[in-house]
Amino acid sequence: MAKIYPLQPLRYTAEAGPLANLVTQPYDKISPAMQARYLSLSPYNLVRLILGERKPEDNQAGNVYTRAAAYLNDWIARGVLARDAAPAIFPYFQDFTVPDTGERLTRKGFIALGAVEDYSAGIVHRHEQTLAGPKKDRLELLRHTHAHCGQIFMLYPDRAGEIDALIEEAAQAAPLAEVTDEYGVGHRMWRVAGAARIQESMADKKLLIADGHHRYETALAFRNENPQLAGADRVMMTFVNMYSPGLKILATHRLVSGIDAGQLPDGFLGRAAADFRVVEIGSLDELQRAWNRPAGPTVIGAAIGTRLFLLQSLHPAGELDVRVLHERLLAQALSIGEEAVRDEKHLRYIRGLDAAIAEARSGAAQIAFLLRPTSIEQVADTSFSGGVMPQKSTDFYPKLLSGMTIYRIDK
Repeated sequence: MAKIYPLQPLRYTAEAGPLANLVTQPYDKISPAMQARYLSLSPYNLVRLILGERKPEDNQAGNVYTRAAAYLNDWIARGVLARDAAPAIFPYFQDFTVPDTGERLTRKGFIALGAVEDYSAGIVHRHEQTLAGPKKDRLELLRHTHAHCGQIFMLYPDRAGEIDALIEEAAQAAPLAEVTDEYGVGHRMWRVAGAARIQESMADKKLLIADGHHRYETALAFRNENPQLAGADRVMMTFVNMYSPGLKILATHRLVSGIDAGQLPDGFLGRAAADFRVVEIGSLDELQRAWNRPAGPTVIGAAIGTRLFLLQSLHPAGELDVRVLHERLLAQALSIGEEAVRDEKHLRYIRGLDAAIAEARSGAAQIAFLLRPTSIEQVADTSFSGGVMPQKSTDFYPKLLSGMTIYRIDK
């Protein structure tokens, strides 16, 4: 099913300087402060291509997209970026510490090109809805640069670990590139010239988008706009085995603000009691114990001021926790509907239990809803059955660096 091809990328050369000053987090994870820091690190930092500065005088002839294309062409001309001599597949490992637990893991994948497939073909599956604004922005950038600077994060099922064994074999050599990012995550990359064995092993696999839904659908739109353009029907991906022990999904907790304070806590808890058994608890340990039970109904934590509550669903087990939260607590108990969630009205997202609880205790949030991480089995079951999850249901950690390889579509 999955069509995988070797990649002949553009990569930063020694002329560009240290790799740590050049690569970035994915564009949608770059805050204004991060953008400013990236810009200060190097005149060749990738942020100038993927999330450049917008200026008051921008117009149709000169804007963030035309500047990105000009930077790319200039860097190629200067030798800051150079195309590899031959196509290859690139094993890409990430060494990281899991937030909250301190566990050390290595996530192992490989960078290659994948065919851009319509969802209806049943090969590539999504698990999130997308928004028009980000896709319009990414498509305009792609039209100007003809370049994919970051990889779509793709999962594939391989319980036996056959492909992991192939890339681990290649990783016995010294890395082609190595860098540590601002979160302390180590990134290592190698080159495999012979791609046939990996292509054959991937041929019967379904693919699931972990991160990069907007960029994948942008690649679909660009392919449809340019049916005669060689290479437009492929996009750069990092492929990771969904059963790899290094694959980690973190919880994304919800922070609620701007609601009628008079309904807290009793009014809210009273409405929640229609669908939940509500118990006040003394510590997070009680919530963790409830989450660690092998089976049972959905359990969600709620921090309101300095108080902690355990909300145990009265409905049968098997429901997705984040969907229960959105439908029964946000929509029904707090009247925060889908449109408000989509517009992030009254709602913010945060990683880390301690950080979420601190927001509630400080008053920065009126309620912090605490979730256990979505499992890979839940993601796969939802995606492969044609369903989608609420936004921010998954946080695959760590993120893939942009700029390790660049796929330039020939004009």
